[in-house]
Amino acid sequence: MNKYLADRLATACFWAAAAVITGILLFFLTHIFWRGAPVLSLAFVLGTPREMTAGGGVGPQLFNTFYILVLSLLFSLPIGVGAGIYLAEYARPGPLTNLIRLSTECLASVPSIVLGLFGAVVFVWYLGLGFCILAGAAALALLNLPVLVRVTEEALRAIPVSYREASLALGATKWQTIRRVVLPSALLGMVTGVSLVAGRALGESAILIYTAGLSVSRYFPDFDPFVAGETLAVHLWYVNAQSLVPDATRIADGSAALLVLVVLVFNLCIGIPSRILQRRLLGGGGK
Repeated sequence: MNKYLADRLATACFWAAAAVITGILLFFLTHIFWRGAPVLSLAFVLGTPREMTAGGGVGPQLFNTFYILVLSLLFSLPIGVGAGIYLAEYARPGPLTNLIRLSTECLASVPSIVLGLFGAVVFVWYLGLGFCILAGAAALALLNLPVLVRVTEEALRAIPVSYREASLALGATKWQTIRRVVLPSALLGMVTGVSLVAGRALGESAILIYTAGLSVSRYFPDFDPFVAGETLAVHLWYVNAQSLVPDATRIADGSAALLVLVVLVFNLCIGIPSRILQRRLLGGGGK
């Protein structure tokens, strides 16, 4: 077999694998939206849930989903990005650096149900927060943290060393080089990591069942972080497992379609502005 034929066969295999994965994804998305799209309406998206009668909505759950996500990112982003910058730019090879990386990898491999039980023990019971939005956000931050650390470190390491050398040669300090050259150049990679973390957090249920609870305020927006806050993913699990409403299947279909739509729109709202911001930062740095 000559090199040309081997290259064509490998390319065909890669395209076939990509087509299979894309086809599976489109099948699931089509199935979810086919069943859930007729349910989506303004009354369903903004309405309050019902316990015994049909026709309830998911307004409070949708609000709690974004509220817990924002709080968890406020907890995890500074620590995760800071640790990633330290590992990529400041840390010297040694036992401490290896321990940090090993701890990050171990934390990333922990199942979400274990983090949920840990959050229940530490935040709900030991700290006395009870089932509340704050406890759920804190536990969810533990899920986000290792991914943010690794993505930030890898995005910064992918920037060529020549960028740093050129900045330092012009008289910039190390921190100025990181802030004005390295971070803007690595912005897209870091934003991709944030998008992955946010998408996983939006669909997480195991952690929040044990920390944020299964009840929800009927009045929203309710910004009190010390009240229980059922999210959209948890509500989807609840109506399929324990709900007594007669239209549980309808609510589950609508919740699933809305959750997928929220993840898609959220990723677009993060990805497109980040590209524009990166061009402006790099363009401004080059003037």
